[in-house]
Amino acid sequence: MNRRSGTGYTGIPPWIYAIAAAGAVFVLLPLVAMVAKVNWPQFIPLITSESSLTALGLSLRTSATSTAACVVLGVPLALVLARSPFPGQRLLRAFVLLPLVLPPVVGGIALLYTFGRQGLLGRSLEMAGIQIAFSTTAVVLAQTFVALPFLVVSLEGALRTAGNKYEAVAATLGARPSTVLRRVTIPLVLPGLASGAVLSFARSLGEFGATLTFAGSLQGVTRTLPLEIYLQRETDADAAVALSLLLVAVAVAVVGLSYRRPRVDAAPEGAFR
Repeated sequence: MNRRSGTGYTGIPPWIYAIAAAGAVFVLLPLVAMVAKVNWPQFIPLITSESSLTALGLSLRTSATSTAACVVLGVPLALVLARSPFPGQRLLRAFVLLPLVLPPVVGGIALLYTFGRQGLLGRSLEMAGIQIAFSTTAVVLAQTFVALPFLVVSLEGALRTAGNKYEAVAATLGARPSTVLRRVTIPLVLPGLASGAVLSFARSLGEFGATLTFAGSLQGVTRTLPLEIYLQRETDADAAVALSLLLVAVAVAVVGLSYRRPRVDAAPEGAFR
């Protein structure tokens, strides 16, 4: 019997561990190779150059803004998909999750033909004096477009796992739908929401294709850290590797924060008061 001390039966055959180890090596080996190529004596100067710090600051600001937009748009979407069956629900879910499988450059083209000067909405916005394409706003929109599905998937899964029994009890006790949402639903799935937000932030931080296509690469305006890495790759390989390692370190730290096992076995404290 396959047991581990204190954990009981795992149900995992020994050969699975060998394949899992191969998968881990497949992911880690390129990172090790990149670390080996870093010019360590010049590492700090390379990542603290003016252009690098500007790109990093822009990436952090736009990623935070796009994550907030993902929360505002994604929470209602996840609630509707998880709690309210309706005709066309599967089709809506497919379209919401479409950016997960679309090449980012295709998303950038779609955004350009929506918000660009000659786009579906861009013409009207241009007449109102609002220009979105090739601006910092375009960076935020591109990041939001590719990152939104990560929050929806995470939160919808948490909502389905939690069930709706506590919400039903709160409604039976006379709580209004908005009160149930605020006092029961959101606190109950908060770990899933936090995980989705962190994953959305990480995806926004690494966005490249849609940003380049829709926002361009203007220093201090639209040139995020991935775009800076791409640019440095053509002129300074050492800087590109150093910035790549910096981006990997930030992404690992962010994604590491997203792993939290949600607790759905108890009602939120004070939910029925």
